[in-house]
Amino acid sequence: MAQIRPLYDRILIERIESDEKTAGGIIIPDTAKEKTQIGNVIAVGQGKMKNDGSLVSLTVKAGDKVLIGKFSGTEAVLGGKEYLILREEEILGIVD
Repeated sequence: MAQIRPLYDRILIERIESDEKTAGGIIIPDTAKEKTQIGNVIAVGQGKMKNDGSLVSLTVKAGDKVLIGKFSGTEAVLGGKEYLILREEEILGIVD
C-alpha cells in the first residue's frame, strides 16, 4: 500500500468523523454534513526551510489532535481514505 510522506512544513491530517445524529436524535444525511474542523496528525515533514537553507522543526507531531480552518489545505484520497495536506501555519491550534 502506498503512503504519503509530507515534505518540509507540510502535515498530513485525517479528519475525525462528525456525529451522524444531533443531540435531539435527528439523523444527519451525508449531503447535509459539514466537514469537521478537528483532525489527527498522521505524518509531518522535516521542518520549514529558512532562507539560509537550515530547517526549523515543526511544533506539531504525529498523533496530535489539531483544529484546522474550514477551507484549509488540499484534500487527497489514498486507499479509500480521505486526508488533508496543509502547512503548519494553517493549523489553528492543538486540541488537548
